[in-house]
Amino acid sequence: MTFLFDIGRVLLDFDFEGSLSRLFPNNTVNIAGRLERLHERKDEFEAGKVDEQAFIAWAIKVLDIHATPSEFHHAWQNIFILNVPMWQCVKKLADSGHRLILFSNTNSIHWPWMTEAFPEFAIFDGAVISFETGSVKPDIAIYHHAILQYDLIPEDTIYIDDLPNNIAKGRELGFRTWQYDLHNHAAFEAWLTSEFVNC
Repeated sequence: MTFLFDIGRVLLDFDFEGSLSRLFPNNTVNIAGRLERLHERKDEFEAGKVDEQAFIAWAIKVLDIHATPSEFHHAWQNIFILNVPMWQCVKKLADSGHRLILFSNTNSIHWPWMTEAFPEFAIFDGAVISFETGSVKPDIAIYHHAILQYDLIPEDTIYIDDLPNNIAKGRELGFRTWQYDLHNHAAFEAWLTSEFVNC
Protein backbone atom coordinates (compact mmCIF):
# COMPACT_ATOMS: atom_id res chain seq x y z
CA MET A 1 0.00 0.00 0.00
CA THR A 2 1.16 3.56 -0.75
CA PHE A 3 0.47 6.42 1.66
CA LEU A 4 0.47 10.10 0.70
CA PHE A 5 1.04 12.26 3.77
CA ASP A 6 0.50 15.99 4.04
CA ILE A 7 2.94 17.66 6.47
CA GLY A 8 1.28 20.67 8.16
CA ARG A 9 -1.24 19.75 10.85
CA VAL A 10 -0.69 16.07 10.04
CA LEU A 11 2.96 15.17 10.62
CA LEU A 12 3.87 18.53 12.16
CA ASP A 13 1.80 21.08 14.01
CA PHE A 14 2.75 24.72 13.54
CA ASP A 15 2.29 28.12 15.10
CA PHE A 16 3.08 31.04 12.78
CA GLU A 17 1.82 33.68 15.17
CA GLY A 18 3.78 32.43 18.15
CA SER A 19 7.09 32.57 16.29
CA LEU A 20 6.62 35.61 14.04
CA SER A 21 5.06 37.77 16.78
CA ARG A 22 8.49 37.94 18.41
CA LEU A 23 9.59 40.18 15.54
CA PHE A 24 7.18 42.93 16.66
CA PRO A 25 7.77 45.46 19.46
CA ASN A 26 5.93 44.62 22.70
CA ASN A 27 3.35 47.40 22.25
CA THR A 28 2.32 46.39 18.71
CA VAL A 29 -1.45 46.13 18.22
CA ASN A 30 -3.30 43.68 15.96
CA ILE A 31 -0.34 41.41 15.30
CA ALA A 32 -2.65 38.65 14.08
CA GLY A 33 -4.23 40.97 11.54
CA ARG A 34 -0.84 42.05 10.24
CA LEU A 35 0.37 38.46 9.96
CA GLU A 36 -2.78 37.62 8.00
CA ARG A 37 -1.38 39.73 5.15
CA LEU A 38 1.28 37.09 4.54
CA HIS A 39 -1.47 34.91 3.03
CA GLU A 40 -1.61 37.32 0.09
CA ARG A 41 1.50 35.69 -1.42
CA LYS A 42 1.59 32.39 0.47
CA ASP A 43 0.38 30.22 -2.42
CA GLU A 44 2.66 32.03 -4.86
CA PHE A 45 5.65 31.40 -2.59
CA GLU A 46 4.70 27.78 -1.97
CA ALA A 47 4.33 27.24 -5.72
CA GLY A 48 7.91 28.44 -6.20
CA LYS A 49 6.76 31.43 -8.25
CA VAL A 50 8.40 34.06 -6.08
CA ASP A 51 12.06 34.09 -5.09
CA GLU A 52 12.84 33.40 -1.43
CA GLN A 53 14.70 36.69 -0.87
CA ALA A 54 11.97 38.64 -2.67
CA PHE A 55 9.33 37.04 -0.45
CA ILE A 56 11.28 37.88 2.71
CA ALA A 57 11.77 41.50 1.63
CA TRP A 58 8.06 41.78 0.79
CA ALA A 59 7.02 40.20 4.11
CA ILE A 60 9.18 42.55 6.16
CA LYS A 61 7.68 45.50 4.29
CA VAL A 62 4.01 44.52 4.63
CA LEU A 63 4.45 43.59 8.29
CA ASP A 64 6.20 46.92 8.86
CA ILE A 65 8.80 45.39 11.17
CA HIS A 66 12.40 46.34 11.84
CA ALA A 67 13.77 42.84 11.34
CA THR A 68 16.68 41.74 9.22
CA PRO A 69 16.12 39.14 6.48
CA SER A 70 18.05 36.68 8.65
CA GLU A 71 15.80 37.33 11.66
CA PHE A 72 12.66 36.86 9.57
CA HIS A 73 14.08 33.70 8.00
CA HIS A 74 14.79 32.24 11.45
CA ALA A 75 11.32 33.12 12.79
CA TRP A 76 9.62 31.75 9.66
CA GLN A 77 11.41 28.42 10.09
CA ASN A 78 10.87 27.84 13.78
CA ILE A 79 7.14 27.26 13.82
CA PHE A 80 6.91 23.45 13.82
CA ILE A 81 6.57 20.68 16.39
CA LEU A 82 6.22 16.94 15.85
CA ASN A 83 2.79 15.32 15.99
CA VAL A 84 4.08 12.36 18.01
CA PRO A 85 1.08 9.99 17.64
CA MET A 86 1.21 10.29 13.85
CA TRP A 87 4.95 9.64 13.75
CA GLN A 88 4.46 6.51 15.83
CA CYS A 89 1.94 5.37 13.22
CA VAL A 90 4.27 6.29 10.34
CA LYS A 91 7.05 4.17 11.80
CA LYS A 92 4.74 1.16 12.13
CA LEU A 93 3.58 1.59 8.54
CA ALA A 94 7.18 1.75 7.33
CA ASP A 95 8.12 -1.31 9.38
CA SER A 96 5.19 -3.15 7.75
CA GLY A 97 6.61 -2.42 4.30
CA HIS A 98 4.19 0.25 3.11
CA ARG A 99 5.49 2.95 0.73
CA LEU A 100 5.35 6.43 2.26
CA ILE A 101 5.33 9.60 0.15
CA LEU A 102 5.21 13.20 1.41
CA PHE A 103 2.68 15.38 -0.43
CA SER A 104 2.81 18.93 0.81
CA ASN A 105 2.34 22.61 0.05
CA THR A 106 5.70 23.73 1.37
CA ASN A 107 8.08 26.56 0.54
CA SER A 108 11.82 26.82 -0.02
CA ILE A 109 12.47 28.09 3.52
CA HIS A 110 10.54 25.42 5.38
CA TRP A 111 11.39 22.30 3.39
CA PRO A 112 15.22 22.20 3.74
CA TRP A 113 14.95 23.18 7.41
CA MET A 114 12.35 20.48 8.15
CA THR A 115 14.54 17.72 6.81
CA GLU A 116 17.45 18.89 8.97
CA ALA A 117 15.47 19.66 12.13
CA PHE A 118 13.42 16.45 11.95
CA PRO A 119 15.57 13.53 10.79
CA GLU A 120 12.40 11.42 11.09
CA PHE A 121 11.57 12.48 7.52
CA ALA A 122 14.27 10.11 6.25
CA ILE A 123 11.78 7.28 6.77
CA PHE A 124 9.80 8.46 3.72
CA ASP A 125 10.39 6.92 0.31
CA GLY A 126 9.83 10.12 -1.64
CA ALA A 127 8.28 13.57 -1.66
CA VAL A 128 6.15 15.80 -3.85
CA ILE A 129 6.74 19.35 -2.61
CA SER A 130 4.78 22.25 -4.06
CA PHE A 131 7.57 24.79 -4.60
CA GLU A 132 9.48 22.17 -6.60
CA THR A 133 6.50 21.29 -8.80
CA GLY A 134 5.18 24.79 -9.55
CA SER A 135 1.66 24.14 -8.25
CA VAL A 136 -0.12 23.88 -4.92
CA LYS A 137 -2.92 21.65 -3.65
CA PRO A 138 -5.77 21.53 -4.53
CA ASP A 139 -4.58 22.38 -8.07
CA ILE A 140 -5.01 19.15 -10.01
CA ALA A 141 -1.55 19.58 -11.56
CA ILE A 142 0.27 18.64 -8.36
CA TYR A 143 -1.87 15.50 -7.96
CA HIS A 144 -1.06 14.46 -11.52
CA HIS A 145 2.60 15.16 -10.80
CA ALA A 146 2.48 12.79 -7.81
CA ILE A 147 0.67 10.09 -9.79
CA LEU A 148 3.20 10.21 -12.63
CA GLN A 149 6.33 10.56 -10.50
CA TYR A 150 5.50 7.62 -8.24
CA ASP A 151 3.31 5.50 -10.56
CA LEU A 152 0.43 5.80 -8.11
CA ILE A 153 -2.74 3.78 -8.49
CA PRO A 154 -5.24 6.07 -6.70
CA GLU A 155 -7.53 3.28 -5.49
CA ASP A 156 -4.50 1.61 -3.89
CA THR A 157 -3.23 4.85 -2.34
CA ILE A 158 -4.28 6.27 1.02
CA TYR A 159 -4.07 10.06 1.16
CA ILE A 160 -4.10 11.94 4.48
CA ASP A 161 -4.52 15.73 4.62
CA ASP A 162 -6.08 18.19 7.04
CA LEU A 163 -7.74 20.52 4.52
CA PRO A 164 -11.16 19.66 3.07
CA ASN A 165 -10.50 21.12 -0.39
CA ASN A 166 -7.33 19.05 -0.76
CA ILE A 167 -9.12 15.91 0.37
CA ALA A 168 -12.03 16.60 -2.00
CA LYS A 169 -9.65 16.81 -4.97
CA GLY A 170 -7.93 13.60 -3.92
CA ARG A 171 -11.26 11.81 -3.59
CA GLU A 172 -12.30 13.12 -7.01
CA LEU A 173 -9.21 11.44 -8.46
CA GLY A 174 -10.00 8.14 -6.77
CA PHE A 175 -7.65 8.19 -3.77
CA ARG A 176 -8.71 6.59 -0.49
CA THR A 177 -8.78 9.70 1.69
CA TRP A 178 -8.93 10.79 5.30
CA GLN A 179 -9.29 14.40 6.48
CA TYR A 180 -7.07 14.40 9.52
CA ASP A 181 -7.93 16.18 12.76
CA LEU A 182 -4.83 16.86 14.82
CA HIS A 183 -6.94 16.74 17.97
CA ASN A 184 -8.52 13.37 17.19
CA HIS A 185 -5.76 11.04 16.09
CA ALA A 186 -7.70 8.03 17.42
CA ALA A 187 -10.36 8.57 14.75
CA PHE A 188 -7.70 8.26 12.06
CA GLU A 189 -6.34 5.02 13.47
CA ALA A 190 -9.86 3.59 13.74
CA TRP A 191 -10.53 4.48 10.09
CA LEU A 192 -7.20 3.01 9.02
CA THR A 193 -8.12 -0.26 10.72
CA SER A 194 -11.39 -0.26 8.78
CA GLU A 195 -9.27 0.04 5.63
CA PHE A 196 -7.47 -3.16 6.74
CA VAL A 197 -4.26 -1.36 7.66
CA ASN A 198 -3.01 -1.19 11.23
CA CYS A 199 -0.68 1.27 12.90
